[in-house]
Amino acid sequence: MVVLLLFYMDEWDLKTLYTCDAVRAFVRRRAMAPLRVLELYSGIGGLHCALRESGLSAVVVAAIDVNTVANAVYAHNFPATSLWAKNIEGLTAHDFDKLHLDMILMSPPCQPFSRTGLKADVADPRSKSFLRFLQILPRMEHKPAYVFLENVVGFESSVARRDFTRTLELCRYTFREFHLSPTTVGVPNSRLRYFLLALLRPRVFTFPASSQMLQTFPPSRDDRDLVESDRDPVAGVGHSSCCEMSNSKNCFDKPGHSEIAVFMEPQNDTALALEKQEPTGSETFNGPRSHSVALYKRETQLELERKRKQEDNSHVRPLLEFLDGGDRGRGIEGYKEENTQRYDGGESLLLPDKVLLRYGDILDIVRPDNRRSMCFTKAYVHYVEGTGSVLQMADNIQLQDVFEGIDHLPEETRMARLRSLRLRYFSPSEICRLHGFFPTFGFPNDVTHRQRYRLLGNSLNVHLVAKLLQLLLDHGEEPCSPSAEGTTAGEEKVT
Repeated sequence: MVVLLLFYMDEWDLKTLYTCDAVRAFVRRRAMAPLRVLELYSGIGGLHCALRESGLSAVVVAAIDVNTVANAVYAHNFPATSLWAKNIEGLTAHDFDKLHLDMILMSPPCQPFSRTGLKADVADPRSKSFLRFLQILPRMEHKPAYVFLENVVGFESSVARRDFTRTLELCRYTFREFHLSPTTVGVPNSRLRYFLLALLRPRVFTFPASSQMLQTFPPSRDDRDLVESDRDPVAGVGHSSCCEMSNSKNCFDKPGHSEIAVFMEPQNDTALALEKQEPTGSETFNGPRSHSVALYKRETQLELERKRKQEDNSHVRPLLEFLDGGDRGRGIEGYKEENTQRYDGGESLLLPDKVLLRYGDILDIVRPDNRRSMCFTKAYVHYVEGTGSVLQMADNIQLQDVFEGIDHLPEETRMARLRSLRLRYFSPSEICRLHGFFPTFGFPNDVTHRQRYRLLGNSLNVHLVAKLLQLLLDHGEEPCSPSAEGTTAGEEKVT
C-alpha cells in the first residue's frame, strides 16, 4: 500500500512528505544513514573517540579548532576527518547548514568558568567563539537533532550557561544537565565535569527533568516508568506532537494537562559524593589531633577518611590496570618488575630532589593498587600543587612513617626518607588510558611531553562521554533529523 502511494506521488509530493519529521525518521532508520556530526573545539579528539566508543552509527563531517598543536594530534589520529583550523567567530549559519548536521559536540574553553581562572565568564575573550555559536544556532535552517556540551563545574552558574539554555529553548530544544566524574564509570580518576544533553523537539527525553544537576545515570528504558515534563517554550503549553508520535502513557504533554514539574532527586554515587568533599586547606601540624588538624603530611582525619572510603569502593578499578607495563592480569609485582619510570624517549619520570624537598608534604601520593587519583590538569609536571597525583613505587613503606616528624629532621635525612618512596609522575600514555583514549591513540613525534601533558589536561574522559552519548540517543524519542545521504570525501564514519 505504501509502495503504491509513493508510486502515484510526483516529485513535489515526495519532497513535501519528506518534510514530516516522523516520515523522515522512518526513512533514516530504513536507510541506516549514519548521524552527521560536527565537533566544535575538537582539541585532540576526545569527543571523536567517545563517539567511536559509543557504538553509534555516525560520521564526523568536520572538526573545528584553532590550536595548531592539538590539530596536529587530531590529524595524526583521524586523518580522514575534515579538520578546519578556523575561528568559530568567522563562521556563519550557512557554513553549518551546508554540513546537514544531525549532531553537534562541543567542549568550549573552560578558563572563563574554572575555579583556578579569573571567572570572567562572558567577558573573557575566550568566550567570544561560544557566544558566536549562540548567534548561529537560531539562524540555522537545518538545526541538529542532538547537541552535547562538556565543561568544568562552575559553568552551570555562569551567564554563558544562562544564555546557552535560553538559546536552546528559543530553538525548541529540551535538555538535561549532569555533574559526573569518571569514578561513576569505574575509572580511578577524579574529574568532576558539567554536561548538557539537548534534543530538538518534538523529540523528548524518556527520563524527567530535575530541580538540581543530575549526578547519576537514569535507569534503562526497560526499567523506567517515568514521564516527560518539559514545557514547550514556543507554544506556551505542553507540546502534543511527542504524544502523537509515541502514544505513550508516560507523557504529560497532552492536551488538557497543566504543566507538571517532575523532579528526580540526585542519587549520589559513592565515589562522586566523596569527590565533592574538599580539604579544608588550613591544616597545621600543631594542636590536638582532630578532623581539622593535620596528622601528618597535612592530612587531616577527615581527609584520610575520605580517601579510605574511596579505596573501599570496589566499583572503581585499581590504577594498576592503567599503568605502563601494568598487564591487566599479572598483579602489582609483575608490573613493578618491568616498570622503568621513564618516558619512551628516556626522560625520567622520577620526581627531582628539589621538588621532593620543597613540595613533598603537599603531594597527592597514590600506589598502583589504589582506586583513586586527582584530576590531571594542563599544568601537571610544570607545577606541583593541585595539578595531579604522583605514584609511589616503593613497597612496604607507609606514608605516615615517612612524613611524621619530617619537618624537624636534617635536610639530608629528610631527602633520604622522601627518596625511599620512589615517587614518579604518571606518564602521558597512562593519563591517556585513564581518560579512556583507545590503545592506538598516539602523538606525532614532534609533540613534546610538556605539550602532551597540556593537551591531555584540557581533554575529557572518553568512557564517560561515550555513555552520555548513548544516553542521548537511547533516551530520546524518535530521532528524526534530515541527513544527507552517504559519506563524502573528508568525512570519517564512526562505527
